[in-house]
Amino acid sequence: MEKIAALYLAHLNPVTKAHESIITNLAKQYNNVYIYPVIFFKSGNEINTRTFPFSYEIRRTMLERLFDKFDNIKVLPDYSFVSPYIRYLPPFLSPSSWTLRKQILGNVKEREFISYTGDTAERIALRMYNLHPIKSRRLEISASKVKELMYDEALSKMGRSTKQTETSLFWTDLVPERVVDVIKQSWHIIEQFAQMPDRTVKIIGMKFPADGIVHF
Repeated sequence: MEKIAALYLAHLNPVTKAHESIITNLAKQYNNVYIYPVIFFKSGNEINTRTFPFSYEIRRTMLERLFDKFDNIKVLPDYSFVSPYIRYLPPFLSPSSWTLRKQILGNVKEREFISYTGDTAERIALRMYNLHPIKSRRLEISASKVKELMYDEALSKMGRSTKQTETSLFWTDLVPERVVDVIKQSWHIIEQFAQMPDRTVKIIGMKFPADGIVHF
């Protein structure tokens, strides 16, 4: 029987319990699971924003600690955009976007593979690139919600929160325990971005750091 791989291209910023469930299920069904946390580069440096606070290395640590007992889960840095990001648009028509596809598949050993996403726009793009996306549901726990709760906590502890409503939901309820430990060790990053405006733009359903859209 042909061995089939699963590709998971995602922000994973941070890794949530929903991500954990999806990746665990993929690992049980497919020969290898290749996880690609998206990375944005400008002048050789990774660009992070309020939407994308954690670097690739921190996200890789989250994933490796969470799935250390799985031999068939591999975390790769091959889903990386290099400034100017506009070069990858529009998808399908841009030569750079096809170079990115080749880069993503460069370390996939299997001849047969599927890709996973819970986002409709991303699924259409993956289909255009012939990455064989499977039908899936959107994440029940969004990383955006987790970040919102983390930023609220950071601002509250610094005495800068302007929110009046109380919530019984904590970000630690939505994140695996091993990932919670990684986030706490990197809490200065949350404190930093909690006080900053978001410098992220959405183009054709895709999010990019504003810094690097059109400049080298």
